[in-house]
Amino acid sequence: MHDVRMRGFRERTAVARALELLERRIQRLGDEPAPIARAAGRVAAEHVAARVSVPHFARAAMDGYALSGEATLGATAGAPVELALVGASFPGRPHGGAIRPGEAVRITTGAPVPDGADAVLMAEHAEEVAGRDGGAAVRVRQPVPPGKHVAAIGEDVMAGAVVVPAGRRLRPQDVGVLASTGVAEVRVVRRPSVRILITGDELLPPGSMPSGASIVDSNSLVLSALARRDGAGDASVEYVPDRREAVRGALAAAGGDVVLVSGGSSVGPEDHAPLVLAELGEVAVHGVAMRPAKPAGFGFLADGRPVFLLPGNPVSCLCAYEFFAGPSIRALGGLPRAWPHRRRRCVVASKIVSERGRVDYVRVRVDGDRVFPIATGGASILSSTTRADGAVIVQGDEEAVVEGDEVEVLLYDA
Repeated sequence: MHDVRMRGFRERTAVARALELLERRIQRLGDEPAPIARAAGRVAAEHVAARVSVPHFARAAMDGYALSGEATLGATAGAPVELALVGASFPGRPHGGAIRPGEAVRITTGAPVPDGADAVLMAEHAEEVAGRDGGAAVRVRQPVPPGKHVAAIGEDVMAGAVVVPAGRRLRPQDVGVLASTGVAEVRVVRRPSVRILITGDELLPPGSMPSGASIVDSNSLVLSALARRDGAGDASVEYVPDRREAVRGALAAAGGDVVLVSGGSSVGPEDHAPLVLAELGEVAVHGVAMRPAKPAGFGFLADGRPVFLLPGNPVSCLCAYEFFAGPSIRALGGLPRAWPHRRRRCVVASKIVSERGRVDYVRVRVDGDRVFPIATGGASILSSTTRADGAVIVQGDEEAVVEGDEVEVLLYDA
């Protein structure tokens, strides 16, 4: 490949073109089984159907008395119908046997409705008394039609019905319903593993105190958290010195389904990552028509695993991840490529200057329904992302977004 160090980029790839390459080359990983108790948050690899109906027996939807609705016809407060009270049915402890015409059993919500009964009379419409034969009885003061207050078999879910479609990220309620239908295991998309290589002689690990010419690495924290947000199963970090053989060795030995290289992707004399990647596989894109993150790129190792070349400047690193690495990690894990941000339409309160042919990632502050660009263009000013409420993407066919225009804001907060 062309060595851009100390020469600059001859040309820059359009963002749309770079994304097309990634969509064509990166496909979903395989699937694996997951116990239902650990399936929440995973992506279903196939449609999941109910193994049994829910409920699988007729059950009471109200506290009261299970009986034959026909036996209550004509009942009024002044002329109640009296039925023999022959037992009780509770959740997990059903009444034994069937009831006969003229009989009823006490029942609570969720309990099985005994054979011979087809309705539940609410407790407030009945009264327990001593029967004429000396046993217990219930006086019915209001008729109840057959089927009333009874949850029929399959009222919630019928056996064989698809409960969860393929491709859904399983929510807590999804796994709850699946468990209720007898599903013990779900086939889910394998979560991608991510290897993060942080290059730079000047970097100290997070938690250190900056001193001298050394600075504390922040990109590893940001990238690890973003990768987990996007469904990565794990994200491990390695620090690599700014020496070609060290970068080559780390990249050659890197595990994981995705490799993120932070730093060493630009045009300086110690930016070794693109040339090393070209030796170990291929560089598909290096240099993108965007701001920030112009030096970003990506390629593939000889075995096909993607490698993302992310600038070392923190905002550029964040921007490049969101545009290229994030959608790819989500796609590998079976999630939508679309950015997972909450979106909001706002009116621009101050002009956003751009350049035709270049995509701009603009940090903005939201105040009511108005949006203000953060007054800094520095790609190393990470604090600008904490002061910002989100970002506005200015597409390459726009030269500026003027005051009064409506824009879509990608909000940082969930």
